[in-house]
Amino acid sequence: MSAAPLFEIDGLHVATADAGIEILRGVDLVVDAGEMHALMGPNGSGKSTLAAALLGSPEFEVTGGSIRFKGEDITAWPPEVRGKAGLFLAFQYPQEIPGVSVRNFLTQALQARKGTDVSSIETYMTMVEWMERLSIDSELMDRHLNEKFSGGEKKRNEILQMAVLEPDMAILDETDTGLDIDALRIVATGVQEVRAERPELGVLAITHFQRILTSGLHPNRVHVLLDGRIVESGGPELADRLEREGYERYAT
Repeated sequence: MSAAPLFEIDGLHVATADAGIEILRGVDLVVDAGEMHALMGPNGSGKSTLAAALLGSPEFEVTGGSIRFKGEDITAWPPEVRGKAGLFLAFQYPQEIPGVSVRNFLTQALQARKGTDVSSIETYMTMVEWMERLSIDSELMDRHLNEKFSGGEKKRNEILQMAVLEPDMAILDETDTGLDIDALRIVATGVQEVRAERPELGVLAITHFQRILTSGLHPNRVHVLLDGRIVESGGPELADRLEREGYERYAT
């Protein structure tokens, strides 16, 4: 009997929790351990809704299908349980948390993730190591989380969290938003650094543009999301074609 996929989305239908407006209309996707998948699509295609639904956002309701993680159906799990189990989301627009330093946030998050007492000194040393590798100024450690951070600092801090928390599956929701080419390259290199350190990590990179993929990320598979459905899947060459031709070929 073959092992279950690391992450599997099966026939997922999602609607807004308040008005019941259907946004995702049957999404199927499988990510195996160690794989990177890119999900691409124009604005309004449902990309960020998918990211939010995968992490259990109360703003959306799963009306059909399932989400499975390491063989378990997590469709009804609350966000904190998914996080503790090893599912990670890098937000498109990371929230500011005044009064909570990056150091304290990561220490507490790692304690919640591991379920045991985590050494503050070991966490600190891990943070210092990864901040060097991700080209993050060490003074950021004692600043309040995302408060007055530049766009690049926010995104690199998300990758820092991914490195320190050691998830099994990471979902990157439009991590390239608002970044110039230099910051984008640093973030892409950081993702690859984390993957090199943890080769079994699965990654789903959700993006509107191909540029993050040409800045250092190398997906195994590329998927096109349009009108709440995946309309095509293929290899990295699919992203190149989308860059040349856009999404007009899928219009009906």
